[in-house]
Amino acid sequence: MINIVFFGTPDIGLKSLEYLYNSDKINVLAVVTQPDKPAGRGHKLTMSPIKEFALSKNLPVFQPKSIRKEPEIQEELKKLNPDFFVTFAFGQILSQEVLDIPKYETINLHASLLPKYRGANPIQRVIIDGEKETGICTMITELGLDCGDVCMREVIQIPDTMNCEDLYEEISEKSPKMIEKTLIGIVENTLTPEKQCENGVCMANKLTKEETQIDWTKPAREIHNLVRGIYKSPSAYFMHNDKIVKVLETRVIEKSGKCGEFVSITKDGIEVGCGKNCLLLVKVKPEGKGEMLARDWANGLKK
Repeated sequence: MINIVFFGTPDIGLKSLEYLYNSDKINVLAVVTQPDKPAGRGHKLTMSPIKEFALSKNLPVFQPKSIRKEPEIQEELKKLNPDFFVTFAFGQILSQEVLDIPKYETINLHASLLPKYRGANPIQRVIIDGEKETGICTMITELGLDCGDVCMREVIQIPDTMNCEDLYEEISEKSPKMIEKTLIGIVENTLTPEKQCENGVCMANKLTKEETQIDWTKPAREIHNLVRGIYKSPSAYFMHNDKIVKVLETRVIEKSGKCGEFVSITKDGIEVGCGKNCLLLVKVKPEGKGEMLARDWANGLKK
């Protein structure tokens, strides 16, 4: 059995933890996750999905505020004598002292085809940039940002209708077996990690608030990609009568119109003029209301 400690926080890593826990080749010794955080209207302290699963299986759980600065947790992890640390969207940077604990390596699952889209937001950025494909990689964690040797990779196609939630789910589904194969391959010496090529490196930086507001002078295709890339998290938006209107679903229409103006309202939605072509708004979420068809929102404005 290969003994691991799993580091993760959001639910994108949950299927990987479940799969590894149920594997007859992997033994999950413990879980490391972010501290409980306030959530919802009541700001009630809420545990991560990773912690919930670990507690349901009676696995030890560690919740450092910053594992680099908490030697007592590092000492507890050393006592477990793990073969590997496995990280998947953990949310903290590890120090060399932490990386030196496992017998073999710390293996990270990164949601892009490295060296492209290193950093915090590869899933959103790859769609915002209009890429046609992305993927997942397992890599050996080093001190630099996502710069370690790549163990395995798998390509994922990005159709024009895919949004960040769809991609998130596909990555969640494809990751578990790749992690398991990577761990086994390293132990059995059947896998040779490859150094990353420095050509084509690009960063997936965190999204700024300014980027989420729609700029109608941009081409419709760019705005469509923005809507898909930040679907519901946090959502692209525009202002109408001093209120926020979040945009959830769009299509590009090959016709012209004045930037930011409603060109027409059809049974399919609202056609809005852009810097190039028009953008069809299909679904929106107006401020203070639920999700609705854009045409219904527009018709309501006339009343």
